[in-house]
Amino acid sequence: MILDKLDKRILQQLQSNGAITNLELADKIGLSPTPCARRVKQLEEVGIIEHQVTLLNASKLGLKLTALIQISMDRHTPDRFEVFEGKVKSYPEVIECLLITGQSADYQLKVVVPDMEYYQEFLLDKITRIEGVSDVHSSFMLREVVNSTELPLNHIKQK
Repeated sequence: MILDKLDKRILQQLQSNGAITNLELADKIGLSPTPCARRVKQLEEVGIIEHQVTLLNASKLGLKLTALIQISMDRHTPDRFEVFEGKVKSYPEVIECLLITGQSADYQLKVVVPDMEYYQEFLLDKITRIEGVSDVHSSFMLREVVNSTELPLNHIKQK
């Protein structure tokens, strides 16, 4: 799908406010509601818009500690990775899991928990017990400088 300037404006608006009504969106991008809804539906159908979520404030929910965990595996085999990935997907504390390169680690996890005591239990009772985990290094977030879910769209050339 080739995006035009209206598609790009739709995406920009939806990224900043996923709860915007179709009427408000149409008004902001300069379209009538029906063609606007049609464009949004098409962006969904082709998979550019995957799904919409509500972002919650972790701190206000008592989730005060964010950890970045680098994990090394003992063997680089598909079955080891499959077991690991299946396990971490089942842990709600893991909000991001990346298979990485360029580090001594194989995976990086972003984990959100209430406090250090909870983190220690999570690490010792869950992460280190996953078959194949051979090394774990934890770092803790001191301050969030940038936190955005919005993708840059300035590279998209318009029709």
